Amino acid sequence: MNNQTATVRWQLWIVAFGFFMQALDTTIVNTALPSMAASLETSPLRMHAVIVAYVLTVAVTLPLSGWLADRFGVRNILFTAIVVFSLGSLCCALATTLDQLVWSRVLQGFGGAMMVPVGRLTVMKLVPREQYMAAMTFVTLPGQIGPLLGPALGGVLVEYASWHWIFLINLPVGLIGAIATLWLMPNFTVQTRRFDIRGFILLAVGMATLTLALDGQRTLNSQVLLAAMILVGLCALLLYLLHARRNDNALFSLQLFENKTFSIGLFGSFTGRIGSGMLPFMTPLFLQLGLGFSPFHAGLMMIPMVLGNMGMKRIVVQIVNRFGYRNVLVGSTLALALVVVLFPLVALLGWTLLLPVVLFLQGMINAIRFSTMNTLTLKTLPDTLASSGNSLLSMVMQLSMSIGVTVAGLLLGAFGHQALPDSSASHTTFIWTYCCMSLIILLPAAVFWRVPTDISKNVILARRSKKRP
Repeated sequence: MNNQTATVRWQLWIVAFGFFMQALDTTIVNTALPSMAASLETSPLRMHAVIVAYVLTVAVTLPLSGWLADRFGVRNILFTAIVVFSLGSLCCALATTLDQLVWSRVLQGFGGAMMVPVGRLTVMKLVPREQYMAAMTFVTLPGQIGPLLGPALGGVLVEYASWHWIFLINLPVGLIGAIATLWLMPNFTVQTRRFDIRGFILLAVGMATLTLALDGQRTLNSQVLLAAMILVGLCALLLYLLHARRNDNALFSLQLFENKTFSIGLFGSFTGRIGSGMLPFMTPLFLQLGLGFSPFHAGLMMIPMVLGNMGMKRIVVQIVNRFGYRNVLVGSTLALALVVVLFPLVALLGWTLLLPVVLFLQGMINAIRFSTMNTLTLKTLPDTLASSGNSLLSMVMQLSMSIGVTVAGLLLGAFGHQALPDSSASHTTFIWTYCCMSLIILLPAAVFWRVPTDISKNVILARRSKKRP
């Protein structure tokens, strides 16, 4: 491995390009929605379709990614994902109506759905399992820069150029990534079975209806229709389980759940990301509505959280090797629940100078938790099930984060989100909401306590290959 360290590191940087592109695009688009609405002469309330179109396309297309990567090779699919994402970005920049922009986001979603999961699968092919955690930590680090850079860069581009440039900025990054993929990336393939069309349709219907239903408070007016969509989605997923039983061609083989570590990791990731998915939604909302911060000030307050996340990436492997997967996951879950309650308490006590410190700690704990959850889930899978397990994990991550945002919105509504900003009623609303969030974040600790203690240690990737004397 030492002789190949430089080559592998360049290949890992290619994967990191995909993580960076998707993370940057998500945060930039949210910043520019009002400007897009004005340019396209439509109501800002209708611009939510721009976000829903992308999320829904990713949710529906995710089950395809693993099979396509096995059938046509990770290099070919990663290259295609980057090209499609870049082409979708160009179409978004050229859109002159809301409908054109929405369909362009659908095209972009097809690329995004394959970019990150296939990138994660590529890492599994490039390095041995004992180096997987270190490699994933390396490739996700550039992706952490996206949330830090996105809001500020989006504001500058919209103010001094136009909203079109938030999409055009993807083109040079995509060009570099596409060329590097063809030049440096090996094309790993695995013997594939016949594509499970019936299973894909059931999963697509289930994911599409549940994703729309989770967003139903904003997009649907009928509670009956909302309930019907949830029922259809759950029935579709149940039918898939019946379809996949004793079916060797199933898109997601049920053999995955015979692996105890994968089952625990998947369920832990699902429940864990519901709680963590609330934080990016709640933090800026609390800073603005609860404390009266300006949007710019609230955006600046997010920087310590991202810096804390980035800072832990280099030592998370050593932490897991020292304390073990189970202790790290349980400990980080308990610590995150404590920090989540500490944040509004420190703010409402008037200790404003401590807020960046609390957010920095939150970012550090989240980095440890996410890196450990992801690598635990996939670490012990054999190569024949790696693609299927990776795609299923990506789909579960997408669904759980959507559930997290929805639950946070429901909690705010239940405790009185109509309270006036920066008032005592508003403070009470946020305190109760954060307390409930802390309890939800605590729940996965019971799941992680079942993680086996005999999981192999992770190898730390050397920063550069050492020459032999």
